[in-house]
Amino acid sequence: MPREFTYRGYTLEQLKQLPLEEFAKLLKARARRHLLRILRWWKTAYNPKDNLQKSNEIIKVYEKALKAAKELEQGKNPKPIRTHRRDVVILPFMVGLTFEVYNGKEFQRIKIAPEMLGHRLGEFVFTRKEVVHSAPGLATKEAMKKG
Repeated sequence: MPREFTYRGYTLEQLKQLPLEEFAKLLKARARRHLLRILRWWKTAYNPKDNLQKSNEIIKVYEKALKAAKELEQGKNPKPIRTHRRDVVILPFMVGLTFEVYNGKEFQRIKIAPEMLGHRLGEFVFTRKEVVHSAPGLATKEAMKKG
């Protein structure tokens, strides 16, 4: 029987029921400060028409994720959420959603799993390729023969 996922002693269903302020208390310091700052901004000074604020862009990602999460609960299959924001903290309502995160060249698709809670989107989309070397060159082969 598969083990049930828990995050700091809470199951995923319990985490989804928690208010975001309570969930923030479970996060590590950097993610907690980010989330509380965004929540404070969202409740007071959020202006969707103001494109100058970094916080507005992050809030837009969270709003799209909330809308997609509601569609997912209704049984619909929402479109992936495309974003350049790699610093968005993954929250419980995002589990099961698909994001397309920009890595500097293209959008890479990731599906949010429960184990990703509290991390940022950019941690799962690498900006650099893994180095893959081909076979050694002709000069190297000749040097090995003489060796």
